Amino acid sequence: MSNSPAPRRGAPVKTTGLHIGEAEPGVAKVDPIVVLDGVKRTFGGLTAVDVEHLEIPRNAITALIGPNGAGKTTLFNLLTGFDKPNAGTWSFDGQTLAGVPSFKVAKMGQVRTFQLTKALALLSVLDNMKLGGKDQKGENLFRALVPSSWRDQDRALEEKAIELLARFKLDGKKDDYAASLSGGQRKLLEMARALMSDPALVMLDEPMAGVNPALTQSLLDHILDLKTQGMTVLFVEHDMQMVRHIADWVVVMAEGRVVAEGAPREVMQNQAVIDAYLGSHHDTDLGEDPTRVDTIKELLHDDDRT
Repeated sequence: MSNSPAPRRGAPVKTTGLHIGEAEPGVAKVDPIVVLDGVKRTFGGLTAVDVEHLEIPRNAITALIGPNGAGKTTLFNLLTGFDKPNAGTWSFDGQTLAGVPSFKVAKMGQVRTFQLTKALALLSVLDNMKLGGKDQKGENLFRALVPSSWRDQDRALEEKAIELLARFKLDGKKDDYAASLSGGQRKLLEMARALMSDPALVMLDEPMAGVNPALTQSLLDHILDLKTQGMTVLFVEHDMQMVRHIADWVVVMAEGRVVAEGAPREVMQNQAVIDAYLGSHHDTDLGEDPTRVDTIKELLHDDDRT
């Protein structure tokens, strides 16, 4: 359930697709799958994340953007149980995640990939995939000693893994060591492995980082396909063309806070977003560098040229 404040009695409720009311930081969503309230994470004297309220819309692709050091990956780590906040509450599909470890978060249907891929290099591609299956009977010590108790499930997992590898065009590599894959192929493997658990929410941390341009379109198509299959996607990305191309909603962070939310093209015109990328929230006046200002505005505003 959403913790958003109810609209004032008698006031008109503005609903535009994914959200209710004006598109601004903390805006309520029509059907949120993730809700955060007062989430704060500090490291010594540094506040990495300070999010008052945020909702992620269900069955949509949401981009989380912002300059380096904005707190995007830290927020990912908090949401998925890889880190613990100093304060705050958050929920996934109505279930609280506070204090829930990462492996349990994954079992609940919220999975993630990493900026630096986590494939097990000395296992085959197929074995990496099979690791993504949940509730495996063979993981129990006593059941593992009785092969008849888990062999059928293992065969089903292998069939599912091969089907997913074929979808990601990695089936020809199924018997190769994961270490032999290119950087882009490892990204594909990690995304395919995440789908082995039939998640409701897939979180991608810079899916295009280090990817050969030849595989970029393939990754984009797979992300769009996740939404087609009924999943929700939340991803961190610096490539603004990618954001404009596939995102339904954009959340912008700067210095740990959410400074803007909205549809991609509207957010790119938001002065708070331009300020975040220019660094005008610092004391230094960067407005005297017209070249940098024009470059940032071109990055954020220009229509796709491809």
